[in-house]
Amino acid sequence: MVGLDEARHSLKADIAVRTEKLNLWYGTFQALFDVDFSVKRGIVTSLIGPSGCGKSTLLRCVNRINERFGYVRTEGKVDVLGHDIYAPQVDLTQVRSRVGMVFQRPNPLPVSVRKNILFAYQLHHGKQSSKAEADTIVEKALRDVLLWDDVKDRLDRLATGLSLEQQQKLCIARLLPVKPEVLLMDEPCSALDPKATETVEELIWNLRGDYTILIVTHNMAQARRASDECAFMLMGEMMEHRRTEDLFLTPTHQKTADYIEGRYG
Repeated sequence: MVGLDEARHSLKADIAVRTEKLNLWYGTFQALFDVDFSVKRGIVTSLIGPSGCGKSTLLRCVNRINERFGYVRTEGKVDVLGHDIYAPQVDLTQVRSRVGMVFQRPNPLPVSVRKNILFAYQLHHGKQSSKAEADTIVEKALRDVLLWDDVKDRLDRLATGLSLEQQQKLCIARLLPVKPEVLLMDEPCSALDPKATETVEELIWNLRGDYTILIVTHNMAQARRASDECAFMLMGEMMEHRRTEDLFLTPTHQKTADYIEGRYG
């Protein structure tokens, strides 16, 4: 029994995000149906499926961002890093400091590159940093996303003047000083050209291990290139979740095979 208990504990420790019987309604429209889903720590997991299948809705459940809409109702359980984030006593600020979000289109603040990096850090820590500390935070975050060499001489210029690729990297960089453990990415390359997409995919791959990454993508080639595991959703249901290579080469569900082969969606 001790060995079994240890194995169960180890299995739970390896899971960063787990949903159980997760249902969500937008008003009277049900978008998610009894979704059971687990995301392992330290890897990249992609969510694929046709438009409107619930991918982005599921992603946004993991930091409760759906709740900005007053007509959303959620039932079921979402555990992040071992904590039920829908429990009544949960502090949303703490949830969102541990779970960072990157959106489809880059959304840098209309301030300098430096201030973009420091904004969330100072907001969550409730204090101003010394210049030396701030310089260290800014440089490390930008180096981590492979952006330092491009912007080190432009730190005090408006972030909105950067290229779209650089803006998206900056949006990822500004999350890192808060030290999130989970990064949610909602089609982070949809506004980028192929070359910029390649560099952001490389960045995502470099961040795995240090972060657990859950990415929504309509680009199945991107899912194959840039994820360790892949989950296929259809009409609000979780159809299949496996190692990416296995899901694409030997899907177990006929609807998965139909989608991958372009028969619909």
